[in-house]
Amino acid sequence: MSSPSPSDLAFPEAEARRVVSGALDEDLGGPDGVDVTTTATIPATQQTRAAVVAREAGVVAGVGVIALTLDEVARRLGAEPVSVSLAVADGDRVERGDVVAELSGSTRVTLVAERTLLNVLCRLSGIATHTRRWADVLEGSGATVLDTRKTTPGLRALEKFAVRAGGGSNKRMGLHDVAMIKDNHKLAAGSLAAAYAAVREQFPQVPVQVEVTTTQEALESVEAGARFLLCDNMSTDLLRATVDAVRATGEEVEIEATGGLTLEVASDYAATGVDYLSVGGLTHSSPILDLALDLRT
Repeated sequence: MSSPSPSDLAFPEAEARRVVSGALDEDLGGPDGVDVTTTATIPATQQTRAAVVAREAGVVAGVGVIALTLDEVARRLGAEPVSVSLAVADGDRVERGDVVAELSGSTRVTLVAERTLLNVLCRLSGIATHTRRWADVLEGSGATVLDTRKTTPGLRALEKFAVRAGGGSNKRMGLHDVAMIKDNHKLAAGSLAAAYAAVREQFPQVPVQVEVTTTQEALESVEAGARFLLCDNMSTDLLRATVDAVRATGEEVEIEATGGLTLEVASDYAATGVDYLSVGGLTHSSPILDLALDLRT
């Protein structure tokens, strides 16, 4: 599958800068906005030490957002940058009370940046924590947990990064990089084979994935040329039979279980022999990881 691997933790800095800039505009009332409370109560020259601290156990993702946000606020305020010393890396587990990062510099910059950096960091760490639960359950099974396109608009690159930090993998980044033939495409094109042939003709270099709901449909897809199957909402018995039938063709086909999967049944589905379990909930239903910023002096 031509997707980023779980070990590819390159932080999407350009996307993060865009998100942070927009979030600060939202918080401050625009690019030239002001934090009225901090401006009124904190002298421009005041310095402080602070720490980003875990309020609960989990997996951290997006630590690059801390310095990035502080730097952007310092630029807007015309202040010196706040120094950041990271105590953990993306993908690290933390316990309640663990320090994620230590900060030193302008109190104004620190307080203006606080909510924006925490909003992003808590969101990404929540996704990484949720993903890690799936990765732990699947460890040793040969199956990998995948995300989907069910992401927060505008945050896809960051949220998919968080999935990788949690030990999962990315399925596709959008509609442009992988063709996914689903029921509506088959109906509109006239048949599964017709839909597959149309994609191959117009976009010969793009990977094609086909959603199937029966063993017969899976075999038809393989015969048409598909080498990645999404087995949608199958029982474990039907899925196992489908995997066995597809493997018996001798073709190298990647197989994914998708639809209604939960942690409670993850091991059962992995035991069918699939390569992947696709879980939209990694990005659309993960609670945040509770992190806070505490001033030290």
